[in-house]
Amino acid sequence: MKTPGLDRTTLLGRYLGDRRFVLTLPRAVGLQILQPSVAAAIVEHTPVSLWEHKKRVVSRMIHLAYSTVDPHPAMLYGHELVRGVDSTGRRYNGLAPDLFFFQHATYVDTLVTAIETFDRPLTLVEKKTLYAQCCQWYRRYGISARHMPETWADFNDYMDDVCANVLTVTPEAEKLAPELLRPDAWVPRTLPDFAVRSLLHPRTRELLDVPLQPGDRAAMAAYTRVVKTGAAMLSPRARLVPSARD
Repeated sequence: MKTPGLDRTTLLGRYLGDRRFVLTLPRAVGLQILQPSVAAAIVEHTPVSLWEHKKRVVSRMIHLAYSTVDPHPAMLYGHELVRGVDSTGRRYNGLAPDLFFFQHATYVDTLVTAIETFDRPLTLVEKKTLYAQCCQWYRRYGISARHMPETWADFNDYMDDVCANVLTVTPEAEKLAPELLRPDAWVPRTLPDFAVRSLLHPRTRELLDVPLQPGDRAAMAAYTRVVKTGAAMLSPRARLVPSARD
């Protein structure tokens, strides 16, 4: 069944397939490995490295967002066998709405961060508009949206609550943390160490004990200028990752 894909003239359509979003993925992945069930699922069900896994998953996510093909069957195929028990004793299921939405939420948070870090500040109105478009994007998956906050303000409250009360360091998170901090695949592989640290969510840095080092802020400021300049020299199509082009 065909469904409307992303309109490339919208905020979400312009930025989701942009290499700068992919460059910022350590932020999303850092949050994900601190969610006990998500971390357990990655360790138990992923036969490749963390970043090879993310290259496959996020490339597919981006492709499905722009495609007119109904993404629901792909979601079922990719998640229905992801089951187990995490280190807290909780049973998890890859299609559980709370876990599914949490992972989506980390990409929404990362998308906003990517735009504001590597392109330009967003106004409050733009953030509200972008979040509404992200909600439409999520609904296409056909997974229950009962955990999805209705507004941008509600989304921020949701993220604050999850960061404060759900995220924690488990044995799986400890195992994945070295890979998080040194991406070895795809676009994030190009990130310097100081950029990875700078892009992490503050709660991730706190829980994994990865403080910013002296000089990180200045180095990151210089790095963002280089990325912005490079992006400005490319056509809109050239800024896209391959899965967003067709």
